[in-house]
Amino acid sequence: MSERKKSRLALIGLVLVALIGSLGFYLSRPNESDASQALDKAKASKKLQSLAELDGKAPGRRALDVQTWKTAEGAKVLFVEARELPMFDMRLTFAAGSSQDGTAHGLALLTNAMLNEGIAGKDVGGIAEGFEGLGADFGNGAFKDMAVASLRSLSAVDKREPALQLFTEVVGKPTFPADSLARIKNQMLAGFEYQKQSPGKLASLELMSRLYGDHPYAHSSDGTAKSVPPISLAQLKAFHAKAYAAGNVVIALVGDLSRAEAEVIAAQVSAGLPKGPGMAKIEPPVEPKASIGHIEFPSNQTNLMLAQLGIDRDDPDYAALSLGNQILGGGGFGTRLMSEVREKRGLTYGVYSGFTPMQARGPFMINLQTRAEMSEGTLKLVQDVLADYLKTGPTQKELDDAKRELAGSFPLSTASNADIVGQLGAMGFYNLPLSYLEDFMQQSQSLTVEQVRTALNNHLNTDKMVIVSAGPTVPQKPLPAPTDKPAEQPLGVPEH
Repeated sequence: MSERKKSRLALIGLVLVALIGSLGFYLSRPNESDASQALDKAKASKKLQSLAELDGKAPGRRALDVQTWKTAEGAKVLFVEARELPMFDMRLTFAAGSSQDGTAHGLALLTNAMLNEGIAGKDVGGIAEGFEGLGADFGNGAFKDMAVASLRSLSAVDKREPALQLFTEVVGKPTFPADSLARIKNQMLAGFEYQKQSPGKLASLELMSRLYGDHPYAHSSDGTAKSVPPISLAQLKAFHAKAYAAGNVVIALVGDLSRAEAEVIAAQVSAGLPKGPGMAKIEPPVEPKASIGHIEFPSNQTNLMLAQLGIDRDDPDYAALSLGNQILGGGGFGTRLMSEVREKRGLTYGVYSGFTPMQARGPFMINLQTRAEMSEGTLKLVQDVLADYLKTGPTQKELDDAKRELAGSFPLSTASNADIVGQLGAMGFYNLPLSYLEDFMQQSQSLTVEQVRTALNNHLNTDKMVIVSAGPTVPQKPLPAPTDKPAEQPLGVPEH
């Protein structure tokens, strides 16, 4: 089953999945559980704060009392007590992403997808019925850096204890049934066939290969049609024993629990995992040479992707780069890129930029789709917008507007227990301070135009771009002149 709740604050970038593409493997469930219904009912009973009441002020932020400790087996725990709802959320974050695949590309994702396929005495159907009958939700996913498993349960002891017992067996003692492995491999192989019809996916795969070379981030978390079929049950079991060890996990807990109850839960989960230390941190990638590649594809539009190595999660410029990117292309309408490429010329449905900081240096990327006959001119326009922005930096008004937008959207990062548990999991995984969220806000609100411009120029260079396009080779047309009312409006639905 797939994880349902994701952090709404993309700017913070703590739960990393967006720009890399195809980083998780999800199986969804049809019905809402009792725990989800309890949450919806509680939300409906609360009166929303009126915008008029704010009177221009930023909405209030939820103060978090984050507590932390380690279990006897070495698992790191972060806990926030939240008594508003009779439920709790737990997320386990393992350094068990595709960067740990080695040469068996797809191993991490396949291992994670198999967790809830079987335990002693229960097959995949029995596991699903077990969680459903207790009003609990199970979720899982695998990405570049990490793999996760999550539980949402009612906090009443008669529901909590059996849900925890089932969850601990699913994550700690999966049986990896052979028939499930064959089925999931077939699903993945069908996905690889579908990817051949997606120019955007093909461009993304080529871009990451050029950007990272021999580094573990170069390959897709999904693996390939050649790498997945040979993966054996023995490899899954060996990877699970090593990567799902108690010393390699961060346990995040939020909800209707006391500290003592949280300690008991964390100890139970930790003891149920394989014994072992944490995985080694990923080595930094080598700076690639600038390059341009094209994938011929029969379509009306051309996918354009521009990238270079960005930052890791420890970089002190993170706040400045986040805010700077918000102005360049990370904030939707009104950004530099969206204004010049879509609003003034109607060349694209959308153009976006973003940093994806990870354990090692993640990518900075700009991506868009445009009419094939104007792809070369559009690429040049995007490059010019970036070059001008690096030269001048944001205006004071742009910076003030970005700060105001951040202050307004920031409370969403802790609006629900699911949001908080995601933040805690990432804070623990990337060894961020317990005061990280408040620190980020304070740093962002104090930034100057010159500090943002300097940070952007310290990390971005127009001469270092790796560029990949996917689309047809057709005669090119000149770009229309910028205007407030473009003659040709962007297509309403991007190609996939």
